[in-house]
Amino acid sequence: MASPAKRLKTTPLRIGTHNGHFHADEALAVYMLRLLPEYQDSTLTRSRDPAVLEECDIIVDVRNPAPDQSAGFGNRVQGQYDGTKHFDHHQRTFSETFSPEFQTKLSSAGLIYKHFATQMISHRLSIPIDDPSITLLYNKVYKDFIEAIDANDNGISAYPSDVKPAFNDKSISLPSLVGLLNPEWNDPVKTQESEDEKFLEASKLMGTVFVQKLDYYGKSWLPARDYVVKAMEGRFEHDEKGRILIFPQSIPWKDHLFTLEVEAGIEEEDKKPLYVLYSQEAEKQGWRIQCVPVSRDSFESRKPLPEPWRGMRDDALSEASGIPGGVFVHASGFIGGNETFEGALEMAKKSLGL
Repeated sequence: MASPAKRLKTTPLRIGTHNGHFHADEALAVYMLRLLPEYQDSTLTRSRDPAVLEECDIIVDVRNPAPDQSAGFGNRVQGQYDGTKHFDHHQRTFSETFSPEFQTKLSSAGLIYKHFATQMISHRLSIPIDDPSITLLYNKVYKDFIEAIDANDNGISAYPSDVKPAFNDKSISLPSLVGLLNPEWNDPVKTQESEDEKFLEASKLMGTVFVQKLDYYGKSWLPARDYVVKAMEGRFEHDEKGRILIFPQSIPWKDHLFTLEVEAGIEEEDKKPLYVLYSQEAEKQGWRIQCVPVSRDSFESRKPLPEPWRGMRDDALSEASGIPGGVFVHASGFIGGNETFEGALEMAKKSLGL
């Protein structure tokens, strides 16, 4: 007979969740767990039988407690959250958030992310677990992706209830797409097996987007920070007030710029960068000049390109600006282009004085 240690190594771990109608949060929670080496070959049990679920190694989004806690009817609709085996968020007293900086209550996705994401990030991106970038990515991915899943599952709106939306965008959200994967109420051949297959499809949908987000932040967004730091350090080279930043190519710079401004204590508006220049010569499109927005998500620029240039192209732009090599300036004035670095830089300098 094999030793207990050997049996432990060869027996796949088991993930448990409820059966029936499924949502985006537990679909994502299961996928995230399977990104961990110890759960990559795990089996999945979908049930509402407490005794069956308690046989699993980890249980997510399940309201029913262990059999020895279900003496009363009231207890049977309660869940458990202990941070080790039980990860449910339906308890009346549940108020767990990602950190004190957040007010959004966690769903099962947020709970799994909170407890296991540092290992996921380290494993997926091959970054040492104690590297400072792990914490940076851990917080960033939660804020920009996981929190919205938590809010959706807990019925938290992004806007005050008295704000009337201009259109309905709920039908194109990830949770709504997961909802469509549930078997229809009048499906004549609905079985537990077919339902489980649909759940795995939903889990793959949520997980694929999660991994794409994680890869983007780890492999593209994070490395861009060093370029923004360098540009901030050299921003007085072309303007005595440091209002022009220069990058060798197009990079995701906005998040990092606003973060670095706060870290550097740059509060005065006249000391903040206004224009970003970056090369697109690899695409044979010359150089771009882009205005820094007033905030991360704003379409309003700190200082748009001059109004007389807006909507102009090519020779007409060169004539209007007095700068050779003009390519275009967007009608809103938030971005423009020139054939050369010197031309784009001159556009930035001239715009500062207009």
